Amino acid sequence: MMVIEETQVPDTVLPLAALKRQLRMGSGFAEEGLQDDVLYSFLRAALAAIEARTGKALLLRSFLWTLHGWRDVEGAALPLAPVTAVSRLTLVDRYGVAQDVASERYRLEVDAFTPMLRPQRGTLPDLPSGGTAEVRFTAGYGAGFDDLPPDLGQAVLLLAAHYYEYRDETVLGQGCMPFGVTALIARYRPLRLGFSA
Repeated sequence: MMVIEETQVPDTVLPLAALKRQLRMGSGFAEEGLQDDVLYSFLRAALAAIEARTGKALLLRSFLWTLHGWRDVEGAALPLAPVTAVSRLTLVDRYGVAQDVASERYRLEVDAFTPMLRPQRGTLPDLPSGGTAEVRFTAGYGAGFDDLPPDLGQAVLLLAAHYYEYRDETVLGQGCMPFGVTALIARYRPLRLGFSA
């Protein structure tokens, strides 16, 4: 299984001004924009770290999910949430020949934690021997930073500020993510159930 981000978040969507306020950076100086590229990189790093911890796509963009087989032919759990649309399902044989599956044969089952690709009836289409399925979908809370739930938005700002403040640190402390960030994202983390020994 592999997930590729097909579209990226543009700089204009990232909350640069809010991060500057969070860091209490001065304004009105000749060098005011000097740190912008560094701040954008910390915002992107914070966004990626929180998405990795929560399994959520925060800002709306397109993804390509490639898999070599269905775990369950009655429904496949998509790797990110929240998913707003599944735009294409393609079967690719071992020689690279692709065939699109008619959109009437599958549907998106929306869920905040585990969105599913479901067949309209029966089962998901059989994959060619040695081939793959490619699922193109759109995921995210919205196109702008203001579309995020407030706690996730605050977590991104806190983590980006933490990265900026400790940018010269080369040794990991106790835990890699600050407590405040961990607390803010706790309710979005996927619940893992299992058996203990």
